[in-house]
Amino acid sequence: MMHQPLADEFRYRLHATDGAARLGEVVTPRGVIRTPAFMPVGTAATVKGMYPEQVRALGADILLGNTYHLMLRPGAERVAALGGLHEFMRWPHPILTDSGGFQVMSLAALRKMTEKGVTFRSHIDGTYYELTPERSVEIQGLLGSDIQMQLDECVRLPASGEEIARALRLSLRWAERSKKAFELQPKGRALFGIVQGGDAPELREESARGLVDIGFPGYSIGGLAVGEPQEVMLRMLEVVNPILPTDRPRYLMGVGTPDDIIESVARGVDMFDCVMPTRSGRHALAFTRFGRINLKNARHADDPRPLDEESDCPAARDYSRAYLHHLVRCDEMLGSMLLTWVNLAYYQHLMAGIRAAIAEGRFKAFKAEVKEGWARGDIPAR
Repeated sequence: MMHQPLADEFRYRLHATDGAARLGEVVTPRGVIRTPAFMPVGTAATVKGMYPEQVRALGADILLGNTYHLMLRPGAERVAALGGLHEFMRWPHPILTDSGGFQVMSLAALRKMTEKGVTFRSHIDGTYYELTPERSVEIQGLLGSDIQMQLDECVRLPASGEEIARALRLSLRWAERSKKAFELQPKGRALFGIVQGGDAPELREESARGLVDIGFPGYSIGGLAVGEPQEVMLRMLEVVNPILPTDRPRYLMGVGTPDDIIESVARGVDMFDCVMPTRSGRHALAFTRFGRINLKNARHADDPRPLDEESDCPAARDYSRAYLHHLVRCDEMLGSMLLTWVNLAYYQHLMAGIRAAIAEGRFKAFKAEVKEGWARGDIPAR
């Protein structure tokens, strides 16, 4: 693999605004990330069902890797010995890694939380591990990711105000420790703080202001899209984003649907990730400009039309709905691969449209046009 020369700095450039929507770019050692950006999720060093070259060709500037899964298999030290995550998965472009904290909370068995960190048993083989802010940053450093996350505690909603406040204050203390540990890493990488605070505006504000006081080159917004209504998520963004520095990127973690993304961009978010396009592709659901199309439905069995004859994606343009339906009903691997391709292409197409609309000062009209297309839906074949 050809290695790109590494720069020695990380920075965000804001190029234009349209209302609260922001057009910019994140400069990393391995390339520029055009924002607003959607990051395909490569949990275990792979975007399921896709070649890295395919993902890049769709317009992705950055992928997400998962610290929890990679620390369990194949192990961060092993990845480092093999040249780092970029070399390991043949993706020479920017990579963001999460801290592993959310997966510990949601997947690990017999976890125990202390001021020091969290101990847990692997959901794979029951082995005990300890994850501290320092160890999380160390693992991400061994992986070699360009953008890393502090370790935090994510509380599932609904939760009491006391529990949310306890977790966010612990996360602020962990943020300070994460930042100190990160100082040992090479220049050109970045560590983001994570805003917590659940669905309580005053706690979100406390978390955001605390992180700004500590100082990070970018800020993530965590603990949302975990079951709360969309309007609650959007309200939290309206509280948090005005507090965050305008010269730093804002990353809404684990979000989401196309509608979540476009509404969050309207409130000043720059970066997104979600398993939804890939997971939906494996479950026969396609995202298109006509809205969602469920290829399990029998009405597609005799439909010779493609999903979208105007799409630039061959999977959406060149394969009939009848064929995709057939693959799904037969549980053929190719069906999942094609629909994953369709979905990631649509997400990147949406992000490109958003960026162009902000640049031209017509984001509000673009948002209305996109939503009108979803509302019209798909027209069944006659």
